[in-house]
Amino acid sequence: MIRNLNQVSFQGFGTVPPERSQRDRTYDSPPDVWNLSQEARELYQASCDTWIACSGGMGVLSVSQDGQNFQHFYLDKPVCVRAGVLFGLSAFMGEASAKLFFSQPPKLVGERSLDSLRLDHRLRVECIYTFFYQEKEQGFVFPGESHPMAELTYVDQGELHSVADGQDLLLKQGDLVIYGPNQWHMQYAQIGVAPRYVTLSFDVSDADLTPLLNRKFTAPQNVVGILKYMLREQEKPDPFTNDILLSELNLILILLLRETVSPKGGKLQTSNAVHSENEIIRRAQQYISAHIREKLSVPLVARQVDVSPSYLTALFHKNLQISPGEYIRRIKLQESKQMIRENHLNFTEIAAALQYSTVHHFSRQFKEKFGITPSEYAKSVR
Repeated sequence: MIRNLNQVSFQGFGTVPPERSQRDRTYDSPPDVWNLSQEARELYQASCDTWIACSGGMGVLSVSQDGQNFQHFYLDKPVCVRAGVLFGLSAFMGEASAKLFFSQPPKLVGERSLDSLRLDHRLRVECIYTFFYQEKEQGFVFPGESHPMAELTYVDQGELHSVADGQDLLLKQGDLVIYGPNQWHMQYAQIGVAPRYVTLSFDVSDADLTPLLNRKFTAPQNVVGILKYMLREQEKPDPFTNDILLSELNLILILLLRETVSPKGGKLQTSNAVHSENEIIRRAQQYISAHIREKLSVPLVARQVDVSPSYLTALFHKNLQISPGEYIRRIKLQESKQMIRENHLNFTEIAAALQYSTVHHFSRQFKEKFGITPSEYAKSVR
């Protein structure tokens, strides 16, 4: 970005005299006139104190102490570049020219990049696919999915378990998590807990979201405010609503990425061993979800992921605080709720499809899990 040239902004590189003194300024040597273009990349080092003034068009002066980090100034007044400072000159638009006054000519030391002459997106939200405020029943279980877009979940009320790559993160009110593109994830709530949360699925370009994955954030207050503003904006859309939602989500992601470089950031660093454990759990969860209407057992699932039943049980207890057998039971019961809502099968057929020994066994487990019978649940959703 091009900055305003004044004594305060330029103090690390030289001096800018007061404007009233510039009209009467004289120089000890005739000027060296440089023609400038927008593509000029030459990098010089001032051999002595060097005066520079734009003599035609619109010029830009780029200065640096290390050759890596540049600041760019609109050359609308004479300026003295201190000896030793690296600098380059270019035209802002079209062509321009500059007069240089020096006792020793500056040294050509290389080339510089012109990319930072303007502000560009470091991160850009290209589109939002879904934006929901979800109100779930007590003890709900979402069996899991993966999709090409990224997804953000923010817990507004209650608690929500977020499972991705084998890690179970307990999200409390005010927490959020982000899943990367094609990252398999599932969510569930404990018995007696009915969470309410926001989900957004989206695509980004020009950014790496990796620092935001596999961790939970306590959402900063400004992020919470933005999410609530987005929800209000969505309720009463107008022709500019889409642009506002995209811009606000862009800001949320930038603020969260800033959090990752803060000393307070809690990015989860996983060793190779932990990564291997998470991969085993992830594969087991995916297999269970894909075969939920088949007869499942812990030994069967363990064989699918090439570990022993005892080791799989230990991993589930360690990372998910639940046995694989109980996990299978929860996913089956959640699937039964979907089947009841679809209203294609009666309870006996649902029990058989999910491999329960009897419809009574199914009904008993359903009531233990959700606090109501399958019949009562059917009446509430039809």
